[in-house]
Amino acid sequence: MHLFAPLQLRSVMLPNRIVVSPMCQYSSEDGFANDWHLVHLGSRAVGGAGMVMAEATAVVPEGRISPQDLGIWKDEHVAFLARIAAFITSQRSVPAIQLAHAGRKASTRRPWEGGGTAPLEEGGWLPVYAPSALAFSERALTPEEMSCAEIARITQAFADAAVRALRAGFKAIELHGAHGYLLHAFLSPLSNHRTDEYGGSYDNRTRFVKEVTRAVRQVWPEELPLLIRLSATDWVEGGWDVDQTVLLAQELQEMGVDLVDCSSGGTVAGVSIPLGPGYQVSFAEAVHNAGVFSGAVGMITEPEQADEIIRSQKADVVLLARELLRDPYWPMRAAKALGQEQMVPKQYERAWL
Repeated sequence: MHLFAPLQLRSVMLPNRIVVSPMCQYSSEDGFANDWHLVHLGSRAVGGAGMVMAEATAVVPEGRISPQDLGIWKDEHVAFLARIAAFITSQRSVPAIQLAHAGRKASTRRPWEGGGTAPLEEGGWLPVYAPSALAFSERALTPEEMSCAEIARITQAFADAAVRALRAGFKAIELHGAHGYLLHAFLSPLSNHRTDEYGGSYDNRTRFVKEVTRAVRQVWPEELPLLIRLSATDWVEGGWDVDQTVLLAQELQEMGVDLVDCSSGGTVAGVSIPLGPGYQVSFAEAVHNAGVFSGAVGMITEPEQADEIIRSQKADVVLLARELLRDPYWPMRAAKALGQEQMVPKQYERAWL
């Protein structure tokens, strides 16, 4: 097993273990994908990644992080997404999409606009929703606590989005259950102070995630893989932690989840995180050791580093983000550095001899 070994997920074969991590582009209008997304995602497929995953894609308009987020809450969104998925497929890569709801971290300005709450005149909205009426930070809106009826509505919205993703031609879905967004906010006792069946105990805090997973798996074809991204730890004592992540990963696997993408943090602002090369790989290793396919993320930049993660069975795939922003053709460079065969488009062969 190595970085360029194929990986079978249900009926889908990844040609290698390199996955383009979902990266928000903040470049949509009314949720629509456009030429920027086609070139951004398409160039990484040309570059040789085994799976190319579209950014956090909102299942309802109020579930966007910013007014410029990608969306899949209406049928009209499907056509351009289908163009993207078809191009990725034509490059022998697997097209995937991350379905998301930002929860209490919704309605913000884009990072290059300074972050913080997006005012109504800039396309922001009210209210934002969360498991409890607790703001993420002093700069964030105080959310409304979701009713059980609202929870059911959003669960259905995830399922409806999965149907649209299938129509668009995507071959894998990832549910976004990390980084303090809605699903993660239900998991963490730091953001979930509910006293009903969706709060308190581990079983109650994981109920919403399981309901969403079940609803999506019911409409997503059995032969296609379902992934989930989890924040393995909040990096705060008393928060969501690795042990709970491993237990949830095993339970979700029984419900039809095929791989857990292991990230961390995002629930609490201003937390000190020990950053460094591969600083989150141990979370993927814990999930992998529990018998669940896992993905490693976090400052993975060098071919030898990524290859070692796979060879030592710390994870089953590596997800690269910033390194693939810097170099869309990193997989080709990695194959050459590691002495592995890599498919290079004929248009580019002269540069890779």
